[in-house]
Amino acid sequence: MTIDRAVIDAMYQGFSGKIRSRVDQAIDIMVETKKNNGRIVAVVGSGPNIHEGVTTLIAELIHKGLIDGVSTSSAVVSHEMAGALEKVKRVEGKDLGIDEMLLPIDGRLEVSLLALDQLHTYENEISLDMDLFRRMIGARGDVITKVAGNMAYPTGLRTERLARDVLALARRYGLPFEQVAGFGADPYTMIGAGAQKNVPVLVTVPQLIGGGEVGLAVGDSISISQRCRRIADLMESADVIIESAVALSQEIHDGPFERYTGHGIWAHWEGDRTYSLAKKKILRIDLDPTLEKAWMHERKDGRVSGAVDRGLPKTKSIGLPFRMEMSGFARIPGSLPIVGDIGEIWPVLATRVSEALDIRLDLMSYKQSTPEGEAFREWIVREVQPLNRNRMFKALRERT
Repeated sequence: MTIDRAVIDAMYQGFSGKIRSRVDQAIDIMVETKKNNGRIVAVVGSGPNIHEGVTTLIAELIHKGLIDGVSTSSAVVSHEMAGALEKVKRVEGKDLGIDEMLLPIDGRLEVSLLALDQLHTYENEISLDMDLFRRMIGARGDVITKVAGNMAYPTGLRTERLARDVLALARRYGLPFEQVAGFGADPYTMIGAGAQKNVPVLVTVPQLIGGGEVGLAVGDSISISQRCRRIADLMESADVIIESAVALSQEIHDGPFERYTGHGIWAHWEGDRTYSLAKKKILRIDLDPTLEKAWMHERKDGRVSGAVDRGLPKTKSIGLPFRMEMSGFARIPGSLPIVGDIGEIWPVLATRVSEALDIRLDLMSYKQSTPEGEAFREWIVREVQPLNRNRMFKALRERT
């Protein structure tokens, strides 16, 4: 999937003047950072980032040295273990004779439309009910593209079972679950790219429990204290932090070891190693217009800081439906909100930054509702493969 410059330019021209200005500022920040050998870290939320192809694009940016670390959710790790996106058929559970009490609220089940060789691989790894699989394949239903694994049979079940193997290896080698999984993951997943390029890809504490057994295994692989320390080290290493459609980011980037927003004061007091967000650039891509309003209030009259100083509820004192992370974000001097669609903002950023640095990208994501975006999603379904268990074990055996 090559870059279609005309499509990228059309997306850019479609932005409002304010958003174009913010995107231009973000591009300048990223280019200047990389020209000075600085580091850029992405903080990535769940579903939309997978659907829009952003996680696949970030994997490419890791390979090309433009992204130097990622924090994400366990749900994303689960989906990447299953190949990011897949084709499934949604069928009525009652038509298969399954007790409705065991079915989701809509009464439907999903079956993965697998290539024969992939099905045989799964058969060798876990016990499959092939009669059920054939009946699901033969049932009437709608075929859709969605995040891989999840509730689809058998990819979801296979990922659940595989999580136990990854957890056992993670504990044995003293590594985070996501790094071990990355050794067997496709190179066009963030965990796969991170493992190949020795770039940290870590699940944050607020985003731990997602993706079923994967989330539990991620949480069990290393202690909460170790995870917080690794996340703090990752954030400390960053000159620029890009937040992409993520919730609860305040607990992600400040956490228990960050001084500027105050949460790390006692860790520092007690002699632990801490860091500060004071001089970091934080670019937040988010569709919520409240983000922009909160940020502007703080820039105009310090209203967010004033509410903190007086111990007042920010939602009532500012008159906005305040999300908790907006407080920390608005008060950080180097923060910059970009209120827009990640499916449009990321391709523009990636294209303009790579061109300015004379770096050639081998693929590009596009907004999923466009023909180019749908073609990219089809490419992901076809090309991005589920975690290869044998490759994971081999990589660990050969690791020195």
